[in-house]
Amino acid sequence: MSDSQALRVLVVDDEAPARNRLRDLLGDCALKLPLEIVGEAENGRRALDLLQECKSDVVLLDIRMPEIDGIEVAQHLQKLEHPPAVIFTTAYDAYALKAFEVHAIDYLLKPIRVARLLDALSRARAMAPLGADVLNEIRRDGRSHLSVNERGRIHLIPLAEVLFLKAELKYVTVRTAEREFLLEESLAKLEQEFLGRFVRIHRNCLVAKDAIRGFERGAVVDADGDGEGGWAVVLNHVNEKLPVSRRQQHIVREFGRIL
Repeated sequence: MSDSQALRVLVVDDEAPARNRLRDLLGDCALKLPLEIVGEAENGRRALDLLQECKSDVVLLDIRMPEIDGIEVAQHLQKLEHPPAVIFTTAYDAYALKAFEVHAIDYLLKPIRVARLLDALSRARAMAPLGADVLNEIRRDGRSHLSVNERGRIHLIPLAEVLFLKAELKYVTVRTAEREFLLEESLAKLEQEFLGRFVRIHRNCLVAKDAIRGFERGAVVDADGDGEGGWAVVLNHVNEKLPVSRRQQHIVREFGRIL
């Protein structure tokens, strides 16, 4: 994008007065900086939908929103081939602001002033994409959704629907009751992010605790050669049974649901 092109801006905030305020401020900024508002979104899910329908150079992204907050929206945006620049908008949050300053992430503190907004927009073209590791560090808890890029579109997977995560080559298979997805993330990092929600049954597999119906003995062979006499996890919602490695068989006793 050349400097002569209008900066395409998407406004994301769950409060209508805040969106109206930003629209007015952007109108003032447009007197000095060519820009256009390509859309407004009242929540993170709508923002992700809009960004796949209309191109945006920069997103003014509220942090505190229900269901999917601004930090998580920014995490999912990394799945786009050309993610837009992100400028966070927020009321005072000492933890977030300190982290933003450490990592040189741009933010606007509410109530937003036109001069500060103009300065941020003027630098937006040169902003480096936000790193996934930085965003993960800023979050104090795990995401509510996983996301994959399918045919150029971001598909959100509610974490509550995930039955298991299984590492295969460079991908992680995400299994829900309906289908499978291929995720390009580290199984070890997923385990750390969602500690407490999943239990490791094998070096290559994490199972959602809530998805475990029980355990049974059987001839389910795993990559380590465990077979006859070994334990397998029986899951809710699907017929697939997953082998428990010898090292992880202590979880059979811990859960105590032998079928």
